[in-house]
Formats: sequence, structure tokens, C-alpha cells
Amino acid sequence: MKLSQSIKPISYLKLHAADIIRNGESLIITQNGEAKSVILDIQTYEEMQDMIAMMKVVTQGELDIKHGRTKPVAKAFSDVRARIKKEFYE
Repeated sequence: MKLSQSIKPISYLKLHAADIIRNGESLIITQNGEAKSVILDIQTYEEMQDMIAMMKVVTQGELDIKHGRTKPVAKAFSDVRARIKKEFYE
């Protein structure tokens, strides 16, 4: 659905709530001509949450690189192996 077709007044939501939910429509709801809310199907919402989480991980990684909080892969694996050995074998 095009964005221009998905902008509906709150009165539309009140009259068609069951159909909107059944059809999994995504809508922008307006009140007094102003955008106030977004209605999303659960799959779209969950995908957006997953994308946001991934973007946070990437951003944190970029900040770590920028501030020098990195180490070579071989050293990282060595450290992990040492921690495992210490926790489980000592």
C-alpha cells in the first residue's frame, strides 16, 4: 500500500478496527489533520525491533573501533579459551 493511501483519520480506525486488524494493514492515524499514531501488524513491528537491535550492535561496534576498544581475533579467541578453561577445568 502506498503511503498516501495509508493515512487515515481516527474516525476511519474507529469504524474499521476489526478489518484493519484482520487484514494486517499498516496505517498512519491522524487526529485533527495531524499524524498521531501508527498501526502496524505484529510481524512488521517485530522486524523493525530486530532491525533496531542490529543497528544498536553495529553502532556499538563502530564506537568501540573509534575508541580503540578492540583486539585481534586471535587474542580474543585465546582470551575466551582461557576463561573457559579457568571456569570449567579449575
